[in-house]
Amino acid sequence: MIQIGVDPDETVAARRARAARLVREQHGSDLVVLPELWTVGAFAYESFASGAEPLEGPTAEAMADAARDAGVWLHAGSIAERDPQGPLFNTSLVFSPSGALVRTYRKIHRFGFDQGEAVLMSAGTDLVTVPLPQTTLGLATCYDLRFPELFRALVDAGAQTLVIPAGWPDKRREHWTLLARARAVENQSYVLACGTAGTHAGVRQAGHSIAVDPWGETLAEAGHDEEILTVDLDPARVTATREDFPALKDRVLGR
Repeated sequence: MIQIGVDPDETVAARRARAARLVREQHGSDLVVLPELWTVGAFAYESFASGAEPLEGPTAEAMADAARDAGVWLHAGSIAERDPQGPLFNTSLVFSPSGALVRTYRKIHRFGFDQGEAVLMSAGTDLVTVPLPQTTLGLATCYDLRFPELFRALVDAGAQTLVIPAGWPDKRREHWTLLARARAVENQSYVLACGTAGTHAGVRQAGHSIAVDPWGETLAEAGHDEEILTVDLDPARVTATREDFPALKDRVLGR
């Protein structure tokens, strides 16, 4: 997980090139994850429209090249996507080791309470999973973390590893790590929650990207600054946890 820093004095083009370089340096990893809206900044609402890109835009092109050069599966975080019909979406991009864009996820729960992202961007509607050779990813983004029903649906769709890029504010950092662990425990899944460092439009970011195993144990956690977390996951641990403590089988509501 690359907890990239967002510096308002760094141009988007420079940050894009730097992120691509950092991805290339992860050669030998299976999966690399970037945060939410790391190009424009999750709280830089005034930049959403001007910084929006199509799915085949410069960020997608740079990330596809980086994934191919590193030979990794790449969850490239999310971009401000401009749909050909006009609406904006907060859209995550997942690339295969060949550089192909294999999945996109449009954020379902938009933050802002009738302001900011909640007004400026449209809501996604689709659950998205990504089958990898080792595990199946379930995709969510930032504010989605507060809505457990989304993650239960992802697990029902086969997800074993929940990937959550975010631009989470520092003043709610305790919620960030608490909810990441809760989603892991209740769904008996790995959680990879990748945040940003730095400041988005004056809002200090929480950082503290965190990897949690299916039993709720923290495998690694970053600090506030830009940092890269490298974590070894054992895909068999998901199955073992669900078999040893089969709580998911006792569900009554939501079936």
